[in-house]
Amino acid sequence: MAIEEKIEKKWYVLRVISNKERKIKSQLEVEIERSNWSNVITQVLVPTEKVYQIKKGKKIIKERNFFPGYILIEAFEGKLNSDLIQSIRSMTGVINFLGKDDPVPLRKSEVNRILGKVDEMQETSESLNEPFLVGETVKIIDGPFNDFLGNIEEIYDEKKKLKVIVKIFGRRTPVELNFIQVEKQT
Repeated sequence: MAIEEKIEKKWYVLRVISNKERKIKSQLEVEIERSNWSNVITQVLVPTEKVYQIKKGKKIIKERNFFPGYILIEAFEGKLNSDLIQSIRSMTGVINFLGKDDPVPLRKSEVNRILGKVDEMQETSESLNEPFLVGETVKIIDGPFNDFLGNIEEIYDEKKKLKVIVKIFGRRTPVELNFIQVEKQT
């Protein structure tokens, strides 16, 4: 009776030039297809999160790399041979694997944390790129208090709202506003 050996997939970290992650991922995927590496490399991932900024009263959503300068590669354990490693390292923009000539796979707990965080960010949709701070002065750009200045007293991240104290007729008045109704004062 022969026992069938099950080869496990592991995640490896590839260091790349920052801000070139998506381009290198595309090049790597093309090379995987062209060189028939799909029997070794099963997935290439650039962990990203959606962030938004408020510019001139408009909400602008962008995708930002969660780990700038890094790409995650899922491959069958023990199948990353020196020729394949050298071919990947010789690609434009690639710096090296974590572990250089002998890539070190991420531990299961690290993978779960990273992939869990990526999934969580996809579900929560977006976060504010420049978070508000309690005590910070903001200008109201929408609603009945348009053009008023106020100080942030409380921040409700889950609701994407702020409690801002505005002076109306010399009295401190709390106003609850959405993040997109205010802009930071510089």
